[in-house]
Amino acid sequence: MKEEKQCPQCGNTLSGRSDKRFCSNQCRAQAHNADRRQNSGEQLILSINAILRRNRTLLKQASPQGKTTTYRQVLEMAGFDFRHFTHTYRTKNGNTYQFCYDYGYLLLEEEKVLIVNWQPYMEK
Repeated sequence: MKEEKQCPQCGNTLSGRSDKRFCSNQCRAQAHNADRRQNSGEQLILSINAILRRNRTLLKQASPQGKTTTYRQVLEMAGFDFRHFTHTYRTKNGNTYQFCYDYGYLLLEEEKVLIVNWQPYMEK
């Protein structure tokens, strides 16, 4: 007698190919997502991406028109993390902007921060 295999995600009986592991694409995706969540390296990536997304959102909110100056403390109080950014852009004058995707900032004197949007001329 042939033993019936069960889906490891939901427990439903499997039918079809003999090497089938999951009953549906949904169960397969749920199982793989659960495995990824348990992986500590993946957890680190997910947490850093969440910080980067939050940083970008805060920059976008602070500078809806494109170029704005604010105070570092205002961004920090809103939850901005200055340790995380996606890339840098160095100007001809030697200023270095840190970017969170398409929004960047330059630290100025007196705890001020200049916020800018990514521009095509920055491509190099």
